[in-house]
Amino acid sequence: MYGSSSAPFAERVALLSRLGLGISTEFGARHGGLDLLALRRGRPELVEFLEIGADLDRGVDRDALAWVEAGWPTTYHFLDANLEERESLTDEYLDATREQAASVNAAWLCGDAGLWHIGPRERGHGVLMPPILCAESAREMAANVRHVRARTGYEVLPENPPAHLYLGDLHLLDYFARVADGADSGLLLDVAHLAIYQRVAGHGPLDGLDGYPLERVVEIHVAGGTEFASGGRVFVDDDHSPAPLADTWKILEAVLPRARNLRALVFECERNGVEDVLPVFERLRGML
Repeated sequence: MYGSSSAPFAERVALLSRLGLGISTEFGARHGGLDLLALRRGRPELVEFLEIGADLDRGVDRDALAWVEAGWPTTYHFLDANLEERESLTDEYLDATREQAASVNAAWLCGDAGLWHIGPRERGHGVLMPPILCAESAREMAANVRHVRARTGYEVLPENPPAHLYLGDLHLLDYFARVADGADSGLLLDVAHLAIYQRVAGHGPLDGLDGYPLERVVEIHVAGGTEFASGGRVFVDDDHSPAPLADTWKILEAVLPRARNLRALVFECERNGVEDVLPVFERLRGML
């Protein structure tokens, strides 16, 4: 937590910790995936913090709790908050989320900004859908980010989500620029998700970045993706494989020098072998 939620972003971001290079996880990722604790102990210069993906239904798994017990830094990535839908953000939900984030000593809250569930928040209703890219939706999300920040006491970083179809007349980067301005918030820029969007929308990898407030980017995500063909078109599966696309690297190289308030860079690779992901961690370390 960082103090008054009504303080300007420039004052709030100055109080946020510089976490460096980190890795993400979510409930049960260890099964067939990385041993987070072994990676941290073996290469602490590459894995400085853990982003814990969690929802209230499943809670936090043993590996993440062991990380917390070791006293290492964390952030809290929600997997069940509909930032586009105020009805989803009840006081009961937000209070419980704040308690869960506090229990792991999270530096801030973040998460894909759209819809994580349709209808009631219940097991089996989970789905990740992007927001409608229009001015009305951006205003609604901005108000919701302010509300979550005020209720929880945490900085809230909305993340651009992945999808193969987006509705609305705004460019994805313009949409989140409006959200950040309306909420006076920081942003989580997922460059792998952006690469997917740019391809789906028929844009070049760097299109739209000139109008995007990179000074508000507090966290960046990098992840691998796998191309697949369907209906005569080529799409990208956001599968967190160990090989980021060339467009993902191109976007990252363009934004890093301009993200002056960057506090954290996450490589999302939780279900791969250690030897497969170390080269990417080492490349990212060299870029910071």
